[in-house]
Amino acid sequence: MTRPAPLIRPPELRVEGERSASRLELFFDLAYLLVMAELATDLAKDLTWAGAARFTGLFVVTWWSWVTVTLYANRFDTNDVIYRLAKLAGTAAVIGMAAGIGDAAVFAGCYLATRVLLFLLYLRAWRHVVDARATIRIYLAGIAAGAALWAVSLAVDGTARYVLWAAGILAEAAAPILATRFGGGVPLHVDHLPERFGLFVMLVLGESIMSIATGIHETEWRAAPVAAAGIAFVAVSAAWWNYFDLGGAAGKRKLEDEGDDQESWVPDAYIYGHLPLTLGLAIFAVGVEQYIVHPADELPDAARWALHGGMALFLAGTAAVVAGTSGHWRAAWPWPSLAVPAVLVIAVADDVVDAVPTPLAVALTGLIVVLTVLAGVWRQRRGRLQTAET
Repeated sequence: MTRPAPLIRPPELRVEGERSASRLELFFDLAYLLVMAELATDLAKDLTWAGAARFTGLFVVTWWSWVTVTLYANRFDTNDVIYRLAKLAGTAAVIGMAAGIGDAAVFAGCYLATRVLLFLLYLRAWRHVVDARATIRIYLAGIAAGAALWAVSLAVDGTARYVLWAAGILAEAAAPILATRFGGGVPLHVDHLPERFGLFVMLVLGESIMSIATGIHETEWRAAPVAAAGIAFVAVSAAWWNYFDLGGAAGKRKLEDEGDDQESWVPDAYIYGHLPLTLGLAIFAVGVEQYIVHPADELPDAARWALHGGMALFLAGTAAVVAGTSGHWRAAWPWPSLAVPAVLVIAVADDVVDAVPTPLAVALTGLIVVLTVLAGVWRQRRGRLQTAET
């Protein structure tokens, strides 16, 4: 009979062997689904440049909180009672972030709670994983500096608060990069990392699917909104194909080939390239619902830019992942980089010069995303795009 694992066991470096996302990680992700939904609702209520800026800032904070916890789990997940309790407490804090979208102090306090928990986890790992102490020290310094800035932000209001937030995120964001250069060569688990990021992308894509369903429900299945929903679904499906079979798969292949190099920049390029990619998808999801509810030319200008600009940002993020992990910009040219200016031209034609009716403009953006799939598949079949499946 197999003895059960100890309830408490010290962290250890887990960067070898087969690993997949744990059930606890999947449960943890549900809290971020809630944050994404609240952010989308908040932006839909204020489709202005100020609303878009607030959405972007809060999304970056949320994305980064997920990334930092994921990076810790990638190396040191023990799944013992202490780790589980810390992860569940972090889940509760993220739920608090979702509830605090409209209250800056609540949001900051809950985010600060996630930093304290992560700091304590890294401190525990520093005590037990001697070989990784150089890397852990860098992460501890980054988290401590960021947490201190967020703590100070609780005492101020207005612009100063958000400047402190940005400084805190930048302090933390420097840690993985510095760890690559000065961390003593502690690698990441190159199988677990792309699976986790792929799940986050799927989570954000789910917002677009939810927007399609909500839009159809709100318009009671009228013909024009249903047609708009069909166009939106094709675009979302093409975005899924672009990421999971092409761009994301190419980044995963590079991780498998070079990520074991302890001083490789490939994991950093892979991680940070996902910020514009997922942000674009999240913005696009808000535009999708607005487009279905307003399928004709009465679509608000900000919603048009959410549609076209969000998709352009997603394609730019895909290009960043492909080019960044390969180490050369030509790896993403002309696919998918050429699609970015093409979508932006359509956005200008739709909004600024009003030369193209909105339904046609959205259909053209969807067509471009489909064409990027075809172009990517062509490059893949000819061996010019090396993916995890080829």
